[in-house]
Amino acid sequence: MRLGPIPVAGYSKRCWAIGLSVAFFSGCGGAPISRIPDATKALSQMRQALTCSRGLQIEAKVDYFEKNRRVRGNVAVLSAIPDSIRIDVFSPFGLNLSTLTSDGNQFALYQAQERQYLMGSASSCNLARFTKVSLPPFVLVQFLRGEAPVLIHTPEQASIVWDSSWLGTGHYTLEIRGKYESLEKISLVPAPEDWSLPWYQQRLRVEEVTVSQNGRELYQVMLEGHAPAPTALPREDPDGLEPAILPSGPQCRAEVPRRIRFISANSETDFVLSYSSVQHNPPLLPSVFRQAIPGGVRVLHSECSD
Repeated sequence: MRLGPIPVAGYSKRCWAIGLSVAFFSGCGGAPISRIPDATKALSQMRQALTCSRGLQIEAKVDYFEKNRRVRGNVAVLSAIPDSIRIDVFSPFGLNLSTLTSDGNQFALYQAQERQYLMGSASSCNLARFTKVSLPPFVLVQFLRGEAPVLIHTPEQASIVWDSSWLGTGHYTLEIRGKYESLEKISLVPAPEDWSLPWYQQRLRVEEVTVSQNGRELYQVMLEGHAPAPTALPREDPDGLEPAILPSGPQCRAEVPRRIRFISANSETDFVLSYSSVQHNPPLLPSVFRQAIPGGVRVLHSECSD
């Protein structure tokens, strides 16, 4: 919140300090004027902001650390709710190095350098071959669009509090207790321009998600740089022989994070995805989330399961 000039003439330093404190704690430094009453309504507000988005088209840079080794690259990502994803990895010269696809049932990973094609079920451990963090496809799809996946729970197992920050704006903290001694913590903050709106009009940004089980942290995800993203344009046939492929959803300007950091304490992995560009509801070609087996490659079956 931007404060207007405060007239100082005729006021003591003590009065000026009191006035500044009141302004600070009644606005940006304190809680929103209208606070979300419970965890169920907070989760509903989180999802409401993204109802227009059916999927994303992302160009990004990937940077990850694994056991003292750093790897960088360029990726193109297509995702569609609930659990379809395609990730193409490119060299700095534009050569396709690998392609990962998952349609929610079948997983495939083609690695050009090794001339290898790996196929199996769309499981967390198979997807972790790229993401380095064990997440099922539907969870990754949700994180890419800025939505927190939520543990299965009853309303009584979820709570919400407002955590104030001395210098920052503070945030909502949701705690959700699931099965098998699992605990999820979600940090949510209203969009800056929604700060003074009624709680049911506030768009919520997911800033951090931590999931643990039996007191042991499984993963942590941090999301930054939230900003509106445009809807993708129709895909036109350059020769004009085929009809255009329309966007896969309605017009959408929902906010999307521009940087996502995945941390897995168990595997000592730090994986960062930084978006160069992102669009909602891209046109999708048939079978884009499946890939044919290229000629001259070794085909391996991955039997890993969650």
